Amino acid sequence: MRGDSQAIGLSAAIAQFTVAREPERSLEIIDGFARDAAAKGARLLLLPEGLIARDGDDDAFAAAHAQPLDGPFVSGLKTISAKRGITLMGTVHVAPPEGAEDSRVSNVFLVIRGGEIVATYRKLHLYDAFSAKESAVVKSGMELPPIVDIDGWKVGVMTCYDVRFPETARSLAVRGADVIVVSAAWVRGSLKEYHWKLMTAARAMENTCYVLACSEVGSRNIGCSRIISPLGEVLAEAGDDRSELITANLDHNAVDTARRTLPVLSNRRFADPQLR
Repeated sequence: MRGDSQAIGLSAAIAQFTVAREPERSLEIIDGFARDAAAKGARLLLLPEGLIARDGDDDAFAAAHAQPLDGPFVSGLKTISAKRGITLMGTVHVAPPEGAEDSRVSNVFLVIRGGEIVATYRKLHLYDAFSAKESAVVKSGMELPPIVDIDGWKVGVMTCYDVRFPETARSLAVRGADVIVVSAAWVRGSLKEYHWKLMTAARAMENTCYVLACSEVGSRNIGCSRIISPLGEVLAEAGDDRSELITANLDHNAVDTARRTLPVLSNRRFADPQLR
């Protein structure tokens, strides 16, 4: 339970859009959403996976446009965060250091607040499924995702395919996450929208925490971004065919009540120490 000095509410937003081919245009889109989200009082804005550049069905396009963390695109994100007074979350493809033996890029989740990177996470589970092979161009991370503090809320992060691995979300919950955010570019296909909706709701309910899930929308990716309560209720949801900003006010009383009435975290019989 929270003390009187700790935050009860958190206004959160998700920006669903089609990532542009040109990084400069993607930054313009993000800035517009950040402006609108801040105007609604949002303290965090979740963005899709692979923000720098995309080109429809070309799986290699995003990786081919990777930049270093000190490159112009991330610098642009820092500027937007500082200017709009909002924490930005989403992933970018980061080029390997010059001369590195492994030429593959990293898919890095960034948390940017006040113009500074406050947390990073390299995607742990690569999308080698449904005839795709992300590992051909992306190098996997080796560490569990972090938890960051936003206005007294503990927010854990995951990237796209991670949502199919419940132990990743559970590791965040047992480390104290009140909210799990998922940045994705969820590919269309038979039953894929069903999988997305089922698993994002399941990750919320089985961990009695809020889930914010953002997917890029376009000819290849489904959109259907959503905000889900600790008991699996969909509080806000975007469509599958357009850019859209969705928001919700998160209430920590809902987390406390869910964990009191459905104490699955404390009722666990077996705990894997590696998840901590």
